Amino acid sequence: MSYSMNILIVDDDEAIRDSCSQLLTKLVGKVETAPDSQSGLKKIRQKVFDIVILDLKMPGIGGMKLLTKIREINPETLVIVITGYATVDSAVEAMKNGAYDFLPKPFTPEELRIIIKRAMEKRKLFLDNLHLKKELETSLGSDNLIGSSKEMKKVKKLIKKVGPTGSTVLITGESGTGKELVARAIHKESQRSQMPFVTVDCSTLVENLFESELFGHVKGSFTGAIVTKHGRLELANHGTVFFDEISNIGMEVQAKLLRAIQEREIIKVGSSQSVKIDIRIIAATNKDLRKAVEENTFREDLFYRLSVVPLFLPPLRERKDDIPTLVEYFINKYNIKRNKSIQSITEETMNALMDYQWPGNVRELENVVERAVVLTENDYIEPNDLSYYGLGIKEDTYQDKSLDELEKQHISETLQKYNGHKKRTAEILGIDRKTLRLKIRKYGLE
Repeated sequence: MSYSMNILIVDDDEAIRDSCSQLLTKLVGKVETAPDSQSGLKKIRQKVFDIVILDLKMPGIGGMKLLTKIREINPETLVIVITGYATVDSAVEAMKNGAYDFLPKPFTPEELRIIIKRAMEKRKLFLDNLHLKKELETSLGSDNLIGSSKEMKKVKKLIKKVGPTGSTVLITGESGTGKELVARAIHKESQRSQMPFVTVDCSTLVENLFESELFGHVKGSFTGAIVTKHGRLELANHGTVFFDEISNIGMEVQAKLLRAIQEREIIKVGSSQSVKIDIRIIAATNKDLRKAVEENTFREDLFYRLSVVPLFLPPLRERKDDIPTLVEYFINKYNIKRNKSIQSITEETMNALMDYQWPGNVRELENVVERAVVLTENDYIEPNDLSYYGLGIKEDTYQDKSLDELEKQHISETLQKYNGHKKRTAEILGIDRKTLRLKIRKYGLE
């Protein structure tokens, strides 16, 4: 992954500032300067710099004190200390205070170039690891969008059209339809495709920590804030942020998110300084946000900001032509993951899958196929491999019943099978626990 590095030079010697700036502009492209610690500190509070070149001996606030301030505000920033008063003691003290390296004056352009290249590699490794960690934490998978039904062709066409535009997209659809996959597909079609894709799962983050997760916090801003932390929006800078199930955000955070979208800047918890961000926003929900606006649980101005381009992802029951393709894809996927060699699925089994209404959508279908792949004792999947799931071959089970009746029956049977264990039931159904609780309340299954 490529990154554009931001470098700040803080030195009261104009000749040093100009010569270093000219050299490093050719190397990294983005260089800012400050003639003293006070103006340097102001810039550091307004913007995250990857590397700071800092003179130790300056009037007013000394470089050593500024080094300490930098470490408090942005501990990951690499500080290279330079001074014309090079002594072993000052070098040791600077390194103890968190400097990345030490360069005595006078130095040659090549010496500066070498140390900056080394610092850039270290910074790039840190950012790569940070983004990889976030991807692993938040990713629900990287499968491609599968399906050639009329409905999915419309979705894919819209993705191709909206991807390169950079517009904000609101994806709506039931749980398990693949909204994050659509968001990732839009990101891949965009000019930001080589930059981070960061997911914010609004249904799992604890409400009182949500603001910190979103915007970050400074050291000491609340109990437990022992270091300064970058929020998800800052981590996604120059890339895409995907808000999954955005209807779960509280009204107070909605107001702050709206400001961040409008101003393209954030303020960390515990800070008064704003940080500029450049992000594309994609949001998703399984709720009716217009209704939420009417019920005063979602801000109308935020709704309009998010729904610049609305994209509806149809449930699996409305695009059953995709089921055979999806089944084949999942069989191949879990053959590899579970070290199996399933060759096919019988026609009778496929008919059972086609007759079912799939309240958990594609996620539920994937769960069913995975279990069948793991548990079948043959090299093909047959109806008996589905019977433990409640599908089997009894076609009259699903006839003459409404979708709500089928969903209620299926949830009730699954709850009974797992002794009322809601977490396990939600996993089996392919829905989140909050959705399960709502459906239990809806159907009076408590």
